Amino acid sequence: MVQTIISFGIPAWGQRLVFEKPHSLRRIFCEIRVLGDEAWTQSRVSFDDPRFMSYYILSDWYKQFEIKGDGISQGDIWLRNPSEKVRYYTATEILV
Repeated sequence: MVQTIISFGIPAWGQRLVFEKPHSLRRIFCEIRVLGDEAWTQSRVSFDDPRFMSYYILSDWYKQFEIKGDGISQGDIWLRNPSEKVRYYTATEILV
């Protein structure tokens, strides 16, 4: 079992590859949290789609995204910051 915890910032209107596709292990848990308590944080989480044609939204009410179990996407996980300033995040992944 491998657990990865990272903290990072994404510049205004930027995006980042948060976790790469696991090659020899299997992802069983993933969580992304927005740090800070700013009024509006509409970050976007996308699975295997760096163009963000389909995505989940982390809004001001839900500043975290968590998924666990066997049905998790095993592809790349991307995060986009469509705001006017830098946003900071923390992310956790567990592989078995």
